[in-house]
Amino acid sequence: MRILFMGTPDFAVASLKRLVEDGHDICGVITQPDKPKNRGHKMQPTPVKEYALTQNLDVFQPVKARDGEAMGIVEQLKPELIVVAAYGKILPEDLLNYPKYGSINVHSSLLPAYRGAAPINWAILDGLTETGVTIMYMAKELDAGDIIHQKTTPIGEDEDALALTERLAALGAEALSETVMALTDGTATRTPQDHEKHTYASMLSREMSPIDWNRSAREINCQVRGLIPWPCAAAELADTKFKIYKTAPGGNTEKAPGTILSAGKQGIEVACGDGRSLYITELQAEGGKRMAAAAYLLGHPITV
Repeated sequence: MRILFMGTPDFAVASLKRLVEDGHDICGVITQPDKPKNRGHKMQPTPVKEYALTQNLDVFQPVKARDGEAMGIVEQLKPELIVVAAYGKILPEDLLNYPKYGSINVHSSLLPAYRGAAPINWAILDGLTETGVTIMYMAKELDAGDIIHQKTTPIGEDEDALALTERLAALGAEALSETVMALTDGTATRTPQDHEKHTYASMLSREMSPIDWNRSAREINCQVRGLIPWPCAAAELADTKFKIYKTAPGGNTEKAPGTILSAGKQGIEVACGDGRSLYITELQAEGGKRMAAAAYLLGHPITV
């Protein structure tokens, strides 16, 4: 099938790669413009662009999606299908409706749950034990189109958002491959979403970082895992500010929430609001490097 692909981050690369491996005619790739990165402000291409160039695919980077430039690219390439995966911009209806088979999206949740920008993070933040991917037709409203195909997967108890993103990218690529095959042979189904059951996964912010030790140990663990790699959970312990990257369950305690119970080879043990404790096992002190808590304690002992 003649496909125009639209995507930007690492999550989208798996879907584009699978379409290439399946032998489809990728007539073009639209991704966001290169952006300056790090202190040198060197222009950095998107992960999708980097992969597309290795496959000698034509890459287009319109600054806006609604000023007519993107539509001009579509009219020039004449795709039979548009596939979108985390492109990052709202697309106009005339563009979505142009191809023979329409436009479909790879979304990292089980819609109608978690529409929006950060579905993977919020699934972990909310303590879910299962999530998945949805392939849907694109519509005017955000992530509200009819569902074609879904796949589910459990969320590991220790799995953070970065690891889950990688797994869902692969799962999404698999679901996309099956969907394009179904569209080609005319067996694809179309199920409207139950809009009354939708939830929204808003963008993350630094205001979500501070840990409230009055919460339960599991809730705090979910906060830590859900905010990886940004903005990261944060806490002040022994007068030092830390980013918290990993935690492990501790034991029972009657101490007040936030009390440091121990600091040694297992990490820094802190009392939580449900009478349980949590070990901080990986952290980053302000101005320092990310490291195991036990390694940090060797040079910075904490008095309990």
